[in-house]
Amino acid sequence: MSLKKVESFKLNEELYSYEFENGLKVFYVPKPQYTIKFAIFATNYGSIDSRFIPINENDFIDVPDGVAHFLEHKLFEEKEGNIFNEFSKLGSYVNAYTNFNQTAYLFSCTDNFNENLDLLVKFVQDPYFTDENVEKEKGIIEQEIKMYEDNANWRVFFNCLNGMYHNHPVKIDIAGTVESINKIDKEILYKCYNTFYNPKNMVLFLVGDLDFNQAINQIESSMRKDIHILDHEIKRDYPIEPKTVNKDYVEQKLDVAKPLFTIGFKDTDIGYEGEELVKKEVATIMLIDMLFSKSSKFYQEMYDSKLVNGPFGFQYIGQRDYGHTLISGESEKPKELLTKILEYIKDDGIEDLINENFDRVKKKFIGYHITDLNSVSFIANNFISYYFNDFLLFNYIAIVENMKSEDLINRLRQYLNDKNHTLSVINPL
Repeated sequence: MSLKKVESFKLNEELYSYEFENGLKVFYVPKPQYTIKFAIFATNYGSIDSRFIPINENDFIDVPDGVAHFLEHKLFEEKEGNIFNEFSKLGSYVNAYTNFNQTAYLFSCTDNFNENLDLLVKFVQDPYFTDENVEKEKGIIEQEIKMYEDNANWRVFFNCLNGMYHNHPVKIDIAGTVESINKIDKEILYKCYNTFYNPKNMVLFLVGDLDFNQAINQIESSMRKDIHILDHEIKRDYPIEPKTVNKDYVEQKLDVAKPLFTIGFKDTDIGYEGEELVKKEVATIMLIDMLFSKSSKFYQEMYDSKLVNGPFGFQYIGQRDYGHTLISGESEKPKELLTKILEYIKDDGIEDLINENFDRVKKKFIGYHITDLNSVSFIANNFISYYFNDFLLFNYIAIVENMKSEDLINRLRQYLNDKNHTLSVINPL
């Protein structure tokens, strides 16, 4: 058996990999003496992939919004029943998720790892769609969509995305709409499944105290042998997205006690992948942490002046073809808060603040990352996310270590400004 091994002496971690003839790559990080074992089987396919050329076809097709999420639901159903019950019998935890860019199926267990792995590989590679079970699922997902329509935190988030983006499908709810899912049939599901669930478009990641050779043999015996091997990249198509925001203000009224807000800054410096993409991500996250964390002077001033209440957070999401920073919380005066933020990021003294706090924040990021590597779920979920962007998780620490304060200052001036933002507000009824 031909295994490849990568060592990170700085992190005291090892990474093993193996590639099957059908193109599926399997990675393994040993965690000796860990009780929990974790596996995740993921495809490079998310909610934004609604226009593509299907396998064995020549022309682009458009499928209804929500198909990736619909597929995730349907794969848990088999002819004999629901796969959740089979994992329960083995005493393991199983779950799945769909985001904008990936769909992943995972389990964690303390015992019976190979039996769980056999189940995972088989059910993900064994779709079972009928006219009847597809129609039944529409009702279930319709209830899920309606539930989220009344969820204030979900709505303030997606309203902000809708405000930032004109055309890009990241603005569309991952589950789709009631109208779009009612256009889904078994033929569409099989076409999407056969295209995106090809082994060459997937990755299987294992972490814990286990025998990798045994796991490889188990995967070999569990895999379908009749899948056509992809000999090219899947062609996807996304609409042209202007650099401007679609709307600078979006408001909705729901049953909330206090107004909720999300301020989105649209990233127009896109097109990167691999190390360059992660460099931009790290610089941005370090920057917004420095500017807006609850230990920052700015947050304390906003809190003392009652422009923000307790809940307050921020995040940056960066992919090849889109990116945005989101700042969220509760505020009685969200427009006034936005004005304060815009004044803050243009202040002449902010470069001094970045230089003064840079070393502290850099050490914090290094420490947090090393601590996070003790979590098998953190390693697995972040590994696949970075892998699909042509980057290895173990190289993340070097990106942080090589970051300079000038990188954050350049990112601030290029990215955070008063022209690329959207304010989304949920007000009480």
